[in-house]
Amino acid sequence: MRPRKKTNLQPRLAACASIIIQNPLEKKGLLRQEFPHPEAPLHLEIGCGKGQFARALAALHPDINFIAMEREPNVAVIATEHALADGLPNLRFLLEDAEKLPLMFQPEELDQIYINFCDPWHKHRQFKRRLTYRGKLEVYLKLLKPGGELHFKTDNYMLYHFSTFEFGAVFPAYFTTKDLHHSQYAQENIMTEYETYFSNLGQPIYSIRAKKPVSAQTPEPSPEKQ
Repeated sequence: MRPRKKTNLQPRLAACASIIIQNPLEKKGLLRQEFPHPEAPLHLEIGCGKGQFARALAALHPDINFIAMEREPNVAVIATEHALADGLPNLRFLLEDAEKLPLMFQPEELDQIYINFCDPWHKHRQFKRRLTYRGKLEVYLKLLKPGGELHFKTDNYMLYHFSTFEFGAVFPAYFTTKDLHHSQYAQENIMTEYETYFSNLGQPIYSIRAKKPVSAQTPEPSPEKQ
């Protein structure tokens, strides 16, 4: 469903310009320079929605730089306004589509990627549009540093089921679960707005975590899958 157009969208986005990365396609490999401490680890959330997850992470980890990506301006404006009010120096926003990631980031530039409650693209012929399609996972894998991680969450079982095969083909998972909120990672889990709403209705949250091997010859040992 397309989000409702916000009143005074462009002036509101302009007011948040200090935390929105401008002209990112002209800054490939230089996006970390947008932060006061560019040497810090760099994490990316793809599809940040209203920004609750990214803002919570940035507040908890001031030693990490976070980029929250959202392609829909009518949603991103809410996230940026809240973030501006929070005054988080380690959080910036990208108003771009995930298809353009290779045009903005260098290989092995990112330390961690988060994909939370993305569009499941229900129709079978749309499978290549899913953010966990293996072609997209290959892109994420290239952008992550050795030892970097990808964390994925969804409330959609069919997307989770599809994703287990896609991860298995490209990016072997060290953790999979059909009930994140009753797993070993429940305590550290930061919930999105969407996740809070549906978990309160009793909907289980599915999750997959994968780590890029430090080297092709010596992959790191992984925790047991759930």
